[in-house]
Amino acid sequence: DEAARLYRRAAEQGDPLGQFCLGQCDNLGKGVLKDDREAARLFGLAAEERHTEAQYNLALLCDYGRGVPQDVGKAACLYRLAAEQGFAKA
Repeated sequence: DEAARLYRRAAEQGDPLGQFCLGQCDNLGKGVLKDDREAARLFGLAAEERHTEAQYNLALLCDYGRGVPQDVGKAACLYRLAAEQGFAKA
């Protein structure tokens, strides 16, 4: 898929939006094989750069133990961090 290829290029260059978008592709199986572990890794990279939706999505994966070991404490911290930065869903 062309979009996933472009997101991958941006992600590999350290772009948080590219990391988030490729993580979404992995999370949903859009243009790539569904891979929760890779989605969590990419959301983590973007979350470190203060990408609020990546923080929220990583929180969801931690909350439910998808792609990472379940860790509700880490999930709560990530939800709070996203909320403090204005992400309404958090």
